[in-house]
Amino acid sequence: MNARNDSPLDKPAIEAIAEPVCRAHGVELVDVVWTMDRGGPVLRVLIDRERPDMTPGEPGSGVSIDDCQGVSRDLSTALDVHEKVVPSGRYRLEVSSPGLDRPLVKRRDFERFAGLEVKVQTRVPVPGTEDRKKVQGVLRGLDGDVVRIEEGSTAFEIPFGDIVKAHVVYRFTRAAR
Repeated sequence: MNARNDSPLDKPAIEAIAEPVCRAHGVELVDVVWTMDRGGPVLRVLIDRERPDMTPGEPGSGVSIDDCQGVSRDLSTALDVHEKVVPSGRYRLEVSSPGLDRPLVKRRDFERFAGLEVKVQTRVPVPGTEDRKKVQGVLRGLDGDVVRIEEGSTAFEIPFGDIVKAHVVYRFTRAAR
């Protein structure tokens, strides 16, 4: 489910290295992305932790700066040991929380964030449409291999394998005066 198929990154191999590091720090590995910015290549690692004080499905993260620093330090060491897994050359390792527009990457993400507004992009037209590849609506969950989304009065059932990108839509609200 990665739109970045042209990436030189062996994502499963990096995830296999990053998962135990994240578990050791008590955080969840959300995603691993290889990207370019002005400073050169970046290996971006998103981590998350559910906060006990949050309503289930509420976006937000219980990840602290100390969590990011700890995972970064230990993952950097692990990647140095497994240097053949990372594309050759210099790169920058960034470890951060997923942010309010949290990406939905794994199956469990589509269950955990049910009830929230999400935006989903597919590689093929969404079933029931002629050519739409984007849907934005309320996530109703994952049923087997199908992600269910309601957009207004229209219900969509999107095969999980057709999704190339998905994230929570966070809307800021003004505080009452």
